[in-house]
Amino acid sequence: MFAHLHMHTEYSLLDGASRIEPLLDKIQALGMTHCAITDHGAMYGVVDFYQQALKRGIHPVIGCEVYICKDLTDKSSGARDYSHLILLCENQKGYENLIYMVSRGFVDGFYYKPRIDYSLLAERHEGLIGLSACISGDIPSLLLDGREHDARAMAQKYLDIFGRGNFFIEIQDHGLENQKRVLPGLIDLAREMEIPLVATNDCHYINREDAQAQEVLMCIQTGKTLGDEKRMRMECDEMFVKSEAEMREVFPNLPEALENTVKIAERCHVEFDFKTTHLPRFPLPEGTTAKDYLRSLCEEGFKRHYAPDRQDARERLDYELSVIERMGYVDYFLIVWDYVNFAKKNGILVGPGRGSGAGSLACYCLDITAIDPLKYDLLFERFLNPERVSMPDLDIDFDYERRGEVIDYVARRYGADHVSQIITFGTMAAKAVVRDVGRVLDMSYAETDAVAKMIPFALDMTLDKALSINSEFKAAYDNDERVKKLVDTARKLEGMPRHASTHAAGVLITSRPVYEYVPLQTNDGVVTTQFPKDTLEHLGLLKMDFLGLRTLTVIGDTLAMIEQGGGPRMTPEDIPMDDKGVFDMISEGDTDGIFQMEGGGMRAFLANMKPACFEDIIAAISLYRPGPMESIPRFIAGKQKPETVKYLHPKLKPILDVTYGCMVYQEQVMQIVRDLAGYSMGRSDLVRRAMAKKKHDVMAQEKEYFIHGKLNPDGSIDVPGAVRRGVSEQVAEHLFEEMTAFASYAFNKPHAAGYAVVALQTAWLKVHYPAQFMAAMMNSFTDNTDKVAFYIQYLRRKGIPLLPPDINRSGEKFSVDVQDGVSAVRFGLGAVKNVGTNAIAAIVQEVKRGGFFADLYDFAERVSCEQMTKRTVECLIKSGAFDTLPGNRAQKLAVFEGVMDGVSKRKKSVIEGQLSLFGEMDVDVPPPPLPDLKELPPKALLDMEKEVTGVYITGHPLDEFREELSQLEVNAGFLSSLAEEYPDKGLSFDGIRHVGGSVRLHRGAGFPARV
Repeated sequence: MFAHLHMHTEYSLLDGASRIEPLLDKIQALGMTHCAITDHGAMYGVVDFYQQALKRGIHPVIGCEVYICKDLTDKSSGARDYSHLILLCENQKGYENLIYMVSRGFVDGFYYKPRIDYSLLAERHEGLIGLSACISGDIPSLLLDGREHDARAMAQKYLDIFGRGNFFIEIQDHGLENQKRVLPGLIDLAREMEIPLVATNDCHYINREDAQAQEVLMCIQTGKTLGDEKRMRMECDEMFVKSEAEMREVFPNLPEALENTVKIAERCHVEFDFKTTHLPRFPLPEGTTAKDYLRSLCEEGFKRHYAPDRQDARERLDYELSVIERMGYVDYFLIVWDYVNFAKKNGILVGPGRGSGAGSLACYCLDITAIDPLKYDLLFERFLNPERVSMPDLDIDFDYERRGEVIDYVARRYGADHVSQIITFGTMAAKAVVRDVGRVLDMSYAETDAVAKMIPFALDMTLDKALSINSEFKAAYDNDERVKKLVDTARKLEGMPRHASTHAAGVLITSRPVYEYVPLQTNDGVVTTQFPKDTLEHLGLLKMDFLGLRTLTVIGDTLAMIEQGGGPRMTPEDIPMDDKGVFDMISEGDTDGIFQMEGGGMRAFLANMKPACFEDIIAAISLYRPGPMESIPRFIAGKQKPETVKYLHPKLKPILDVTYGCMVYQEQVMQIVRDLAGYSMGRSDLVRRAMAKKKHDVMAQEKEYFIHGKLNPDGSIDVPGAVRRGVSEQVAEHLFEEMTAFASYAFNKPHAAGYAVVALQTAWLKVHYPAQFMAAMMNSFTDNTDKVAFYIQYLRRKGIPLLPPDINRSGEKFSVDVQDGVSAVRFGLGAVKNVGTNAIAAIVQEVKRGGFFADLYDFAERVSCEQMTKRTVECLIKSGAFDTLPGNRAQKLAVFEGVMDGVSKRKKSVIEGQLSLFGEMDVDVPPPPLPDLKELPPKALLDMEKEVTGVYITGHPLDEFREELSQLEVNAGFLSSLAEEYPDKGLSFDGIRHVGGSVRLHRGAGFPARV
């Protein structure tokens, strides 16, 4: 018998080419009953490995190949001297100790590699079995150096740490010279010291023929090519998953070393618990229980939102709280309420609700969400279903720029070691893996790029799918050997994790220190889990999404500018959802800057639909996506002529009337199942999920129940069924088929409602405070000059003045100046190239201290040369920031260097004069007068602005052709929608809509005929 105990999967990032499922398929096919996972330094894949192994009847052994050094705190140049060691978990205690050490290796010991040290190993050895590892292990390395005495001492050190019977001398033979040299010494040492041997194969790929794919993977990791003689390489093709027979051929005279592999594996028993939830406890006020505290908070909110005699709301709240209590999620709701409450108290904008959580009245009463679920028929069971035990998932949007403050609060509240951000893995997607592999194969950029561009753009695109749908790609693959080799190699690596990074929103909160539950690491200085969010959820851990939404930042900036300009102080909740001017603007297709509504296709849809109420906006957001789009013509026809809407059964009218007879939301499927067939609401959600996931066996059974009902074993009615409730069998069957076809792409109404609130908030601000709103929008896109230029043209089209940056009036960002009662958008100094934050701070601070700068000389005198380089001043002049000071741009550009040199010389003379009593002070350096120069031509001034800001500010070179260009069918508005529709075609533009500008259209396969 033999078991693989040295196994690198795809989670030995860019070093292991064994995908977990195919790997375990081979282990199963070989008839092996045990297998270990020992990825380099990390434990990313252990849970997935465990689950997939159990599915195949294979006993999983959890382990890691760690990097060990003398002192993990040492970060000196010599600290790169580390060795390898295999650690296998014998029991739960061993697993706890391993995740602790692996976490310390990243958080405290990372220096090129995540390192542990011998003292940490001695402290945390319990429950672990050690193997001496490959030739990079301590003992083989010492033997190769001829240091037999030190090798013996090291073996004794490991025996002392692990205890006899828990440490093994590992032997390998892949035909490598060093392995051949060291093997006799390892065997002799083991026998001399009575340390048992264990035979392993250092598996990095599944089959022998995968060896080259592994080489390519390592070249991707190291940035080398296969043709590079100095690249790191394996030097053999033996590191694949061998059968027991193949291993016996390698070690024919050491049967005990093979048998020990199974003996070790049989000792190793780690179980992951997927049934228990591990919620942290909310810190309660003294003298109260969590249940009572939650009810009291909900009661306070109920009084704010509903009349005392609102019986339907009272019954709904009592029901929701009973479910929350019964399912054990009281602390969950208190935790979310607490950090949302912190954000609101500290002026951090919070979104109105995202996802199915907006269907909870309890969340509404807690002010976690801002949408009345009763008013819009939002269902609690879509969020928390008592008939389907799963962790609630409240994703909360925060102001993008202040999201970190909320996470910091949570860390303070529960302890920094109880809070961690969550890892995510970047994978090698179809286009990216082709580019990576092409470089490694020494193909030119042009060759590789041509192949990559043949792969259609889609989130779920694979190379196999691309070959099946793109004839050009298939022809290149069939007829060009180089392309075939490129694609075949890429297919072996496609989808593998390429690197680890930090999830954009996910945060883990635990009742005990996080490292007691999961291994940790650091990404760019941020501590994250080593398990991704789905794995954490399966383990019953509390994962929260703290989402940063730039649109909330835009709303907050707009409200601040309104108040700063003397307008009213408002919050987003003060913005009405029924403003006629807002719906008129949206119906005209004027949706630039409006959340979720900027795309050209969406703009055209809204212009045809002409939304007139909040429900219409919810429907529009839900309909404009693949799948539901097919219902758009029917929806618009029903909206325009409600009298023409027909219902298959009268009971459908109250469910579908808000969407003019069309199924638009997942909740409508649930309501139909409930109202027509008598399902409970919880069970109706289970049916919806089965439909959405296309579980055909479940759907076939539920179809029968929906139509004819279901009886309990005692003859009582479990589900009445539609026929028993007065619906004809024909209508019931038709309805079920329609729901089944629809459910896979139906949208979550609470999610759309949350988006609709934000959309209408942005639209209202745009209608009533357009200058402030557009300034805030441009602030959110300061790193995207195309977008800034797009919004500049919008300002011009709407007659909103745009002012260049001003050394006396601008801050870092775009702002609003009110001149003669007219609001104008003012450029910020931060939009000018080569003007850093320190220079801007110095300018703004000096204006506050000493008032406006009088002229260029006054500016040079008052602002420190240390903060202001000549290049900075030149860019400011070119941008127009000095235009309000005496002189034109040509004059200032001619003298600014002399002015700065003169001021610098004078200041230096003053300082030297202060240091020497007899020093001669040249204090009267006269400023050079402005030369008699005419201003530069308008075109030159515009070119300067474009040079230093990326956009034209005071005009546009094509302004004289404005009228003619506005008539063109293909303008940047059209190109914007085209770019949205065909994101893989490399289409870009400078944002000139209805005016013109530098349009760069890269033609390619797949554009519509009109292009």
